[in-house]
Amino acid sequence: MASAQGDEQSDSVEIEWQFDALDLRPVGRWLAALTVGARSFPPLGPITAFARPPVLQHDTYFDTEDWRIGQGGYVLRVRHAGDKREATLKALTPLADGRAAAPAARHRREVKEAVSASGGRWLEETGPVGWRVAALVGRRPLHQVLEVQTRRRPFVLHVGEEDVAEVALDETAISVDDQNPMRLLRVEVEVDAQWEKALAPLVEDLRRAAGLTPATLSKFEAGVLARGYVIPSRVNLGSTSVSSASSIGEVADAVIRKHLGALLAREAGTRLGEDVEELHDMRVATRRLRAALDVFGDVLPPQFGALAPELKWLAQVLGTVRDLDVQLARLDSAPEWHGVWSAAGPTGSPLDELRAVIGRERDGARAVLLQALDSARYERLTTGLVALAQQGAGRRTAHGQLAATAIAPDLLERRHRAATKAARRARRSGEAADFHRLRIRCKRLRYATEFVEGLYGDAATQFVKRLSGLQELLGGLQDCQVSMDRLHTLATRAQPPLTRATVFLMGTVAQETRRESEALLRAAGHRLGVLRGEQWRRLAQRLEAMRIAGSPVVPLPTEGPTSPGMAIPLAPPAIGPGRVPLGPARNTPPELS
Repeated sequence: MASAQGDEQSDSVEIEWQFDALDLRPVGRWLAALTVGARSFPPLGPITAFARPPVLQHDTYFDTEDWRIGQGGYVLRVRHAGDKREATLKALTPLADGRAAAPAARHRREVKEAVSASGGRWLEETGPVGWRVAALVGRRPLHQVLEVQTRRRPFVLHVGEEDVAEVALDETAISVDDQNPMRLLRVEVEVDAQWEKALAPLVEDLRRAAGLTPATLSKFEAGVLARGYVIPSRVNLGSTSVSSASSIGEVADAVIRKHLGALLAREAGTRLGEDVEELHDMRVATRRLRAALDVFGDVLPPQFGALAPELKWLAQVLGTVRDLDVQLARLDSAPEWHGVWSAAGPTGSPLDELRAVIGRERDGARAVLLQALDSARYERLTTGLVALAQQGAGRRTAHGQLAATAIAPDLLERRHRAATKAARRARRSGEAADFHRLRIRCKRLRYATEFVEGLYGDAATQFVKRLSGLQELLGGLQDCQVSMDRLHTLATRAQPPLTRATVFLMGTVAQETRRESEALLRAAGHRLGVLRGEQWRRLAQRLEAMRIAGSPVVPLPTEGPTSPGMAIPLAPPAIGPGRVPLGPARNTPPELS
């Protein structure tokens, strides 16, 4: 709101109603009634409006040629008003529905930073706007995309002695060409968060009294539309739907499209690094893509195999930052340490020193990550995956045209055998290394089952749900191991050396982590039965029933001992015992199959 606009730097949420007007004079009359004599709006009581001097605002919007900021969900604006020059990174969110009787306020995050009026690099990369923009655009240069001039007449609303809102009457000209600017009349009501609900009836009274219409486009969006610009939306990779009639190639394509879409959608959030779940989701999408290349290796063309090492590289870069995020979260999630270790000594708090050390490591890992996302290597990887996904490469191979219900049972059974074998070994040994091996086998089985969940419905969903519980325990066990390894490395190799108090704290953290690891180890041992439990048996029955119902057949040659037009089953490849077969011949009794 107005009270924060003078801040040189801020990161806040703007709460604002925006309305289009045919004429601003009715709004002026409504405000004049408040100016001359306060009106009462129960339960607020008397409200008074005070006019501030008009101001001329010159707004310039910037983005890269490929709209990296816009695709990331933000707008970069530089505003000149009087002798002030301010950069704002504002979130793009939908405006209120223009058909609504009483539209809600729009909530948008906006980060502000005072900028220099001189030339050169006007946006400092260390500033709150600058570093975010640098993370989003990488090495791409910024270009001016829009210019907007606004004559603003602001009024401050008071309840008692408190400023509660600002009503701005804007006459805006958006440069479309030299002769014909686009003109808007707009009313914006910005409120403090604590007053939003209470002031909603007053805003509705203003809307009705002045004949205002809820704005459906922001000034930026209106200007983009007028100039004919199109901010690219998410890449259309193709269909991700499957059914029991799908071929295995169609399933492979759908899986790759789904998780490639998730990877690309999370890139902007990963670049910003403000929500650790964005990076986590991007990493998970990368891992699922790697799993898909493994599961559908016989279906996909060789070009996919060439991209597998590149996905592994990306997963490792993302994983380094993710492990440090987990380490920091673990450090902050144990309040019993905070009272003992947060007291500052001569050299500061041990807890703060440990946080700072891990934070510096994370900063370094994020720098490497941003370099990777800006690299030609990442560009080649994503471009290649997008092209193959859009082509539907999986269904173009001969193997990819086979019925998914005929192929999927073998894919799952193979991974199920590997997981149960690893579970037997882990149960016998009780060693963390064997449970780590089991975690990897369970992850492969889970991903493979998720990939064909659309074919088998609830039977697959329930097994995935139970398997996810086991995998969560095994994942927690792995997080503990990674945490202890990192603490050991920091304690022995940190430069400059850590204080004794901090090293002692790290020992305490490591000991607590070891206890947690032992508890997870015991809990995981009790959950191994899920691999052969009721949910797996139900899924196995479903796999077999649908395999038999959809056994693929091919026509016989016209010459030979069989009659023309007869059909025989496809010959299954010979693999080891325990394989789920592709199915009996059409006319063979079940007991002889």
